[in-house]
Amino acid sequence: MVLMHIFNIFKNLNEKQREAIEILHCNLLILAGAGSGKTKVLIHRIAWLLSVKNCLPHSIIAVTFTNKAANEIRYRIKNLIDINTNNIWIGTFHGLAHRLLRMHYIEANLPKDFHVIDNDDQLKLLKKIIKSLNINEKKWTAQKAMWFINNKKDLGLRPNKIKIYNNLLTTTWLKIYKTYQEICDRSGLVDFSELLLRAYELWLNQPYILNQYRKRFTNVLIDEFQDTNSIQYAWIYLLANNNSNIMIVGDDDQSIYSWRGAKIENIQRFLQDFPNVITIRLEQNYRSTKNILKSANHLISYNKNRMGKNLWTNKKIGEPISIYSALNEFDEALFVKNNIKTWENKGGKLKDCAILYRNNTQSRVLEDILLQNSISYQIYNGQRFFERKEIKDAIAYLRLISNRNDDAAFERIINTPTRGIGEQTLNIIRKIANENKITLWKATNKILNKNTVTHYIISSLKRFTELINSLESNTTNMPLHIQTHKIIHDSGLFMMYQKEQNENSKTRIENLKELITSTYQFALKINIYNKNLIPLQEFLSYSTLGIIENKQNTTQNSVKLMTLHSAKGLEFPLVFIVGMEEGIFPTKMSWNENIQLEEERRLAYVGITRAMYKLILTYTEVRSLYGKKVYYQPSRFINELPKECIKKIKKINILSNQIQCNYLNKEINNNYYNYYKIGQYIQHPTFGKGIIINLIGDGKNIKLQIKFSKNNIKWLVAIYSNIKKI
Repeated sequence: MVLMHIFNIFKNLNEKQREAIEILHCNLLILAGAGSGKTKVLIHRIAWLLSVKNCLPHSIIAVTFTNKAANEIRYRIKNLIDINTNNIWIGTFHGLAHRLLRMHYIEANLPKDFHVIDNDDQLKLLKKIIKSLNINEKKWTAQKAMWFINNKKDLGLRPNKIKIYNNLLTTTWLKIYKTYQEICDRSGLVDFSELLLRAYELWLNQPYILNQYRKRFTNVLIDEFQDTNSIQYAWIYLLANNNSNIMIVGDDDQSIYSWRGAKIENIQRFLQDFPNVITIRLEQNYRSTKNILKSANHLISYNKNRMGKNLWTNKKIGEPISIYSALNEFDEALFVKNNIKTWENKGGKLKDCAILYRNNTQSRVLEDILLQNSISYQIYNGQRFFERKEIKDAIAYLRLISNRNDDAAFERIINTPTRGIGEQTLNIIRKIANENKITLWKATNKILNKNTVTHYIISSLKRFTELINSLESNTTNMPLHIQTHKIIHDSGLFMMYQKEQNENSKTRIENLKELITSTYQFALKINIYNKNLIPLQEFLSYSTLGIIENKQNTTQNSVKLMTLHSAKGLEFPLVFIVGMEEGIFPTKMSWNENIQLEEERRLAYVGITRAMYKLILTYTEVRSLYGKKVYYQPSRFINELPKECIKKIKKINILSNQIQCNYLNKEINNNYYNYYKIGQYIQHPTFGKGIIINLIGDGKNIKLQIKFSKNNIKWLVAIYSNIKKI
């Protein structure tokens, strides 16, 4: 039986993987490159300890970063050696900490029935606390408070350990933190960050319990070590004493989560804090072609703060990396669509295609193009553009302004942002609406006319109805994108997210800006096609129908759209990375900060190494942002790729003006759009040779935006400009 287990464990392993599995009596750092089989090594190491070295199952603790990974490890060990794995502690940091606290709730100063609260519960509690302390809720938001508290807990800091610098900022947050923790302790509530801190303090304050687990867990294995934060490292350091064999598996080149507390320096710190560490590099890649790996190695070599490794493979050289310079985001999306169609026509499956981008806002045009061409897609680990909360909130304002009888829109925004209209008031409105068989808007006006509720409710409802009426009257004759811009700002939505000042709020703000861009582009096409249409009503219909069609067309065989962060750990035969422009990827904020720039480069490295056979990078010369045209330079990451591994794709003028207008409206009269095209070269008697990058109108009266040189971009009316097509 043992021989059979040994055969199964070492079957199909390379020399370095085998070395990592067999080595004993030392602490191990496994630097595992992308696609090098790191999870396999961790699983086979546990199987080897159990079946060959006869370690007891309860002597092993394995820490992962997702429950899915924990379940997979347990399942694969059982299949490999057919041993009961129930006594092995396998789970996430939070899951294992929770298990520990349930077993030692008395020593951890917790009630037996303590309750774990999620982020939503934490936010609700903090809102009540801020209100009860008479603190300005607009300046000191619950979202900021949650970020402050969780950040301090991740650093292992209780309120009494936080230094006060006699400034209002620290003093106020500390006051909220103290009150919050007192209420949680009284009520037996534990948030996610508290799980780790409380478990750490349990070991720190109860040495006999710590020693008990030190004696028990003689084999400690940690996956994705580059993603650990301060409290997680401290937790591991306490547990793994000199009697333990600790193996950490990670890749400093794939450390991309500093914004949520991950410390890349924890790998270096491990080498300093733990004795007799042996480092083994897993560099053989089983995923990608030689061209892809050579490009990834060359790119990441520009980072100075790394331990260093060089991925290699026995696979074929493979196709060169394709790089396409798009005219704008429509051209980019159409290029991606055409390549997916070609892939599919050659027998490839949609589920084998992934489109990666730096920011969620970039999905909007891609979604439009895929939808209009009946290509099924899924947003991986996220929501489609028009299903995101902030977009639905903004569209609800547009809907109610367009139609006061829209009850769903009314309910969604009557107290967003908060304006003192709670559930009790809404129930009064609903009751009157039901009794009189009228809409919520009419019921609200009925309440205002009869004056049958408190003065406070009357005042709140009056402000809301006046806001909606004024938004309509003040914006009716405005262009759609300006109308949308004004409604988002004057309603208070933009300010609401701006005040929160956290990662989620930044994303929401960018999405709202992208919505304005979307309305600008949509109205341009609608107005060119039929000036009798009302742009707002057409846009609302388009956004609603798009959501319905998306839900109907989504199948398992779908193209995956996702951020580069979400792509970590995944692989696809065909990968597109779009928006490879300076200011987008890398972000503008990282330009003058070397640490951030290196993380952006690691993110590019992660994106490149997702590709198995074919990788396509795209960037645009001009991109619409907030209703304006912004001109970009190609990302520095493109220039950092080896020239022998890339192939530049020539522009093929796939984005004619007809297609750009037609991607939302398929039955446009072609006769309007056969004179000038985006991407077409022209000659001007004064400015010389140029290329058309945008246009408005039709026929000979069309207004053209022409790029003559890098800094010479002009709008010209075709009929008066004396230009010639070349």
